[in-house]
Amino acid sequence: MTKSVIAKLSVIPKKFLEKGVKASQGESVGCLYQYQYLETKKLLDGSTFIKRAKSKKTSPKLNVCKNFDHTKLKPVLPDDAPIAVVLFAGGGGIEAGMVQAGIRPVIAVEFDPTKPDLSRAIALNHHRNFHEYGCRIIQRTVQEVTQSGFIGFPRRPDYLHASPVCANFSQAHTAKAGKGIETADDLTAAIAVAEAIRQLQPRVFTLENVPRYQNSQSFAIILNALEQEGYSVNYSVVNMADFGLPQARRRLVLIASRGFRVAIPAHRKSIGWYEAIAHLIPTMSDSQLLSKQRQAVEQFLVTNEPTPLLIERVGGRKDVKYKPAHLPCNTILRSHFTDHKGCNRSKFADIWLPDGTVKSLSIQGAAILQGFPSWYEFPPETATAGSIIEYSVPPSFATQLFISAQSKLFGVTV
Repeated sequence: MTKSVIAKLSVIPKKFLEKGVKASQGESVGCLYQYQYLETKKLLDGSTFIKRAKSKKTSPKLNVCKNFDHTKLKPVLPDDAPIAVVLFAGGGGIEAGMVQAGIRPVIAVEFDPTKPDLSRAIALNHHRNFHEYGCRIIQRTVQEVTQSGFIGFPRRPDYLHASPVCANFSQAHTAKAGKGIETADDLTAAIAVAEAIRQLQPRVFTLENVPRYQNSQSFAIILNALEQEGYSVNYSVVNMADFGLPQARRRLVLIASRGFRVAIPAHRKSIGWYEAIAHLIPTMSDSQLLSKQRQAVEQFLVTNEPTPLLIERVGGRKDVKYKPAHLPCNTILRSHFTDHKGCNRSKFADIWLPDGTVKSLSIQGAAILQGFPSWYEFPPETATAGSIIEYSVPPSFATQLFISAQSKLFGVTV
């Protein structure tokens, strides 16, 4: 790690750095890959696909699967596919979008020391879905990987993505605990992302976070690094529903490139939640509405024609949240799937049909509402699967973003 980064880290009180920067418990039993810093570049630099990608002379073929429903079949990527590194990977929502756009994720960093068991479970599921593409999941914090000097990481990858932990900036958190406070962990994470940009020099850098992140010092640190390295930056807060996601989900999205400019994709037709998952509803488990849910249905029918309703079972102490069939669903939250102890919820939302039938929304249905392709495999535990869904960049949006970047990066029209 360069002196400048060491200096920046040293400004933050040591007591705050202990949890986020010192060696974490992620290296104990349960890690998928023990990331060995002492083995220098033996771990990854010898990988054939990295060598091939770094030495490619021609533009790769984009594998965007035009002739079939590409959400049902897992894409097969060519050896010379563009490569990507992902920081704060979670279960791989952004990687699913990358794969759909013909991009090979080669390294994913995922470890949250505040939720070590959940993070390991999520990393295991990431491995299950992306190991066949040669993707290595590294269970270390991004701060730790930065301190190691990114040993084994490919230099000048086509893409680098980061979705820093957003808990302190989320509206749900600040509504519960008052004004969100930016912590030392937030700042060291941003410094680590900035250093990744400087050391890895990606051709394209992307970032996703909650809207309030744009007002943080952490975001300013990352923007400053991009400016210093000569990147052209484009960012804005978007509603994923404007890009065909059947869910109202506002997020800050940034895309930066050097030597050319990539725009955020054009809007697509909005899709209602019912249209997206109607084919699954007959297979979902039967359910019964809670009293507040029944009251919400009765109130809706006073002034509206009967139509399917998606009704949340949790949250909303005063007013139950629901959406009629033609609208995107409300923002999906991790709290929908877990109780206050992080345990599985047996039910998290119900679907009321005009004939009186009530169905319990399945994980598969929630995944579609989050834009996951059907080939993505989820773990059986509701809490883990729900966390993966909520933490993830919607893959369907990510695919659009990266297809837009691909057309600029390689001059290929998709």
